[in-house]
Amino acid sequence: MAPLKSLLAILATSSLAISSIIPLTTTNYNSRSGQDDDDNDTPLPLVIWHGLGDNYAADGLASVGTLAQEVNPGTLVYMIRIDDDSSADRTATFFGNVTLQVEKVCADLAAHPILSTAPAIDALGFSQGGQFLRGYVERCNNPPVRSLVTFGSQHNGISEFQQCESTDWVCRGAQGLLRSNTWSTFVQSRLVPAQYFRDPEQMDDYLLHSNFLADINNERTLKNKTYKENLEKLERFVMYIFEEDTTAIPKESGWFAEVNGTEITLLRDRDIYKEDWIGLKTLDKKGALKFEETEGGHMKLTDKTLRKAFESYYGPYGKTFVKDDHEDLMHSWQQDL
Repeated sequence: MAPLKSLLAILATSSLAISSIIPLTTTNYNSRSGQDDDDNDTPLPLVIWHGLGDNYAADGLASVGTLAQEVNPGTLVYMIRIDDDSSADRTATFFGNVTLQVEKVCADLAAHPILSTAPAIDALGFSQGGQFLRGYVERCNNPPVRSLVTFGSQHNGISEFQQCESTDWVCRGAQGLLRSNTWSTFVQSRLVPAQYFRDPEQMDDYLLHSNFLADINNERTLKNKTYKENLEKLERFVMYIFEEDTTAIPKESGWFAEVNGTEITLLRDRDIYKEDWIGLKTLDKKGALKFEETEGGHMKLTDKTLRKAFESYYGPYGKTFVKDDHEDLMHSWQQDL
């Protein structure tokens, strides 16, 4: 594997953070059980969860919201935030208990006057925001998510902590604690990246102490049936990885692959899929699980890539999703290994 850049440093300086975008018009949605839902051409609201080192009020994410509204006019775009203060929201990407953060997001969305009345919502997760949104779907899913799209997310965790920029004191402080004792209760309840750290050579510690990822991936002996039932309700679960990603380690985590040294075990060959611990096999069988790849490094997104995702996976509630004609990317990877 090529030399790896700093996970925390690159994400901490990412421009992909945003403010809450005011919709072009105020939307009144029918009841979720209403008979007119399928005929409603109003786009579903889109919720976005930013990544490590970002904040909900950054300009880069605002441009993403604007593009979403351009592709699907009338879309209400809601930026998830852990704190209304943008600086504190950024700090919360490093320091905090992910379980409590997901609980807060569950409560915020359920109480939102518009989101809570929509028949469903769409969701977009950047980097760690992707696995956190999946946690939202599995743990509460109210309002329910129709399409979940993630870019460069770490669904199977990260196996390395990297160096930070020398001037990024928030990142450096977090990393110091991360390296001190990854599996301690203190670190697992307070350091965000530690809560999705997953080293195949430390599986006993991971299964015993992981505060977040081992739970939402249903990797422990006792499985949570609700997680599986909720994820299976998705109409689309789309996972993008970046071809030249040297930030999220390993990049194949974005497709739920297991990487142990130079050995890569793809999702369909893993027990989490074969035994359908969280519903990925069910989603795959009904054509709802999509493996996508885009060029460039971590979070080096183009308008073209985002526009295609917005056109393909978001829009009106009654939208019919187009069946892919191209060869499945996961199958192509399997042939190459």
